[in-house]
Amino acid sequence: MTTTSTNSGRPRAGGESGGRRRGKGSPALASERREHLVKLAAELFAEKGFQATTVRNIADQAGILSGSLYHHFDSKESIVDEILSGFFRDIMAAYQEVIDEGKDARETIAGLVRIAFGTLEPHRAAITVMQNDWNYLKNMDRFAYLTRSEDEVEKMWVDTIKAGQADGVFRSDIDAKLTYRMIRDTIWVAVRWFRPGGRLDSTELGEHYLKVMFDGINIHH
Repeated sequence: MTTTSTNSGRPRAGGESGGRRRGKGSPALASERREHLVKLAAELFAEKGFQATTVRNIADQAGILSGSLYHHFDSKESIVDEILSGFFRDIMAAYQEVIDEGKDARETIAGLVRIAFGTLEPHRAAITVMQNDWNYLKNMDRFAYLTRSEDEVEKMWVDTIKAGQADGVFRSDIDAKLTYRMIRDTIWVAVRWFRPGGRLDSTELGEHYLKVMFDGINIHH
């Protein structure tokens, strides 16, 4: 989400509401506050889990009353909705960009792996929520897009793996869908132990993973 300062030069009197402005401050300021609340909530969801985090926890972390939080969001589900939809929007666009480059299957899969590892830091909360709360959320109507989005992502990977098999780049005796799911789960579970500022950053982690995935751990004679 981006903020805008288009109204920053306007008078702050109540006469120019246009029916859209609520509360104090400009729309840009309200948007900044909202974005700040999403970031704080994301940190709590990543640390405590979505179900264990309450609206009061988020409000306390922000130093505001719970009622003030409801000026921006009607529920904590709305906040996590923003976090998850943002994650899928970003990662699917990045995946599609790699696929559209039209490189061979090995290079394309390597690109997808690098993107996935690159999300561990900026999208830590979304990945943690999907790990811990997927079954809880996917049964709610408003989160039906999670399953659809995951299906779309899976198709991107599976189609690439199958193309690699057809071209003789990947072995023909592996199941494409199972292979994708093993790769996905290995990457996402890293969010539990990966910490920015550690021995390896997410880029180095991705390169190490590619080495093991493509070349294995055996010395080739």
